[in-house]
Amino acid sequence: MTYTLNAAHLYGDLMNTYGDIGNILAMGYYAKAVDATINTELISLDNPFDPAKYDFVLFGGGQDYEQTIVSKDLQTKKAPLTDYIEAGGPFLAICGGFQMLGHYYIGAQGEKIPGIGALDHYTLSQDNNRFIGNITIKNAETGQTYYGFENHNGTTFLGKGERPLGDVIQGHGNNGKDQTEGVIYKNTFGSYFHGPILARNEALAKRILKLALQRKYPDGDFSTLDQLHEDLTKNVVVKP
Repeated sequence: MTYTLNAAHLYGDLMNTYGDIGNILAMGYYAKAVDATINTELISLDNPFDPAKYDFVLFGGGQDYEQTIVSKDLQTKKAPLTDYIEAGGPFLAICGGFQMLGHYYIGAQGEKIPGIGALDHYTLSQDNNRFIGNITIKNAETGQTYYGFENHNGTTFLGKGERPLGDVIQGHGNNGKDQTEGVIYKNTFGSYFHGPILARNEALAKRILKLALQRKYPDGDFSTLDQLHEDLTKNVVVKP
């Protein structure tokens, strides 16, 4: 049996500064192991978002100017995006996308820019400082270690119902204070990891991919993903 997933890339023309679309490409690469394909649609300014249409959503990061534009348009999609998240739709939000799923973030000039409040976090800004460099975290639920690169001025503080994607081993994370990085809420994952995160972290890519497949095809057999070890740099598949 073959499977098809429909992915929405939110504002991929404006919020893709660090090649965040690579997260969808990485998932598509792993999807081949279970005869699945991922069709991607750009959802940008003035485009409606239909929560029933998509099996995965990616919301990447961008520059301050683009994020201000996106923040305004995002309010028109607040209800359907919140419905999608609350229904358990798999969602990956990176940097600015992560910030805008929360209540608000403080911009570079000190302005308070509204998010959609689908998640209960908020983001402040630092004076004349950024968190930049390699970062390593460990997920408390799975014991998996994730590696990435962070570059952000914002400091994010998690709220009710949210748990971190990982505890910081090396680096700064969400705010440089509480040793958290990223967020997990239902099947929504947020992170400051660029790179992109799923291309560098096989276990997380397969975790999100499997969530999407099982949600759409509850009777499908995706055990191959659990046995698969993929080395994207060498393009080699090893099945123990």
